[in-house]
Amino acid sequence: MFRIMLVEDDEKIRRIVAGTLRKWKYEVIESSSFEQVLDEFTAGQPHLVLLDVNLPVYDGFYWCQQIRAVSKVPIIFLSSRNQNMDVIMAINMGADDFVQKPFDLGVLVAKVSALLRRNYTYQDESLQMAHRQLTFHLSNSSVEYGGQTAELSRNEFIILQTMMRNIGKIVSRDSLMQVLWSDEQFIDDNTLTVNVNRLRRKIAVLGLEDFIVTRKGMGYIIE
Repeated sequence: MFRIMLVEDDEKIRRIVAGTLRKWKYEVIESSSFEQVLDEFTAGQPHLVLLDVNLPVYDGFYWCQQIRAVSKVPIIFLSSRNQNMDVIMAINMGADDFVQKPFDLGVLVAKVSALLRRNYTYQDESLQMAHRQLTFHLSNSSVEYGGQTAELSRNEFIILQTMMRNIGKIVSRDSLMQVLWSDEQFIDDNTLTVNVNRLRRKIAVLGLEDFIVTRKGMGYIIE
């Protein structure tokens, strides 16, 4: 049974979301102390975290950073904020998705299910992929080039794997969004751009420039 940690200070929303997830046979850890979220995370070892942005004492962005320092567990932000900057900030801090309130419970469950399925399915792979002297280690979600290594987030992992399966072919933005988020109509287009650019920077820091090339109006390609 997958364990989901729910960090939400609105009691009504927390009760409804937790109840819905339990109906879908998920174990739910409801955070009870908003000053000790990391301690509860460490103790509970959840497979996924649902994290509100507006929390007492420290906000969700702070706790996302704290969790990311010790774990790659999938994180979905829940927020009433709807500014693009909030979405970009969430993704830059390591979140995997951003769901705006009010949200449809069916959509939320679908996102949780898809994220768990993809994240823990991909972790089972133990292969390597290589191109232009860059080695992509699927077993530990990292890339290696010139003797240096960089770790990838879940989204970066999926983007690179999809791109390297299609070397020499243009992969459309719609295709990548479909792979990352099956219900991509709920995702702001900037979210994909942020993830691709972050992946590019990690590879460039290793010394390999222009590994992923943009084809304007068409998508991306690894040549």
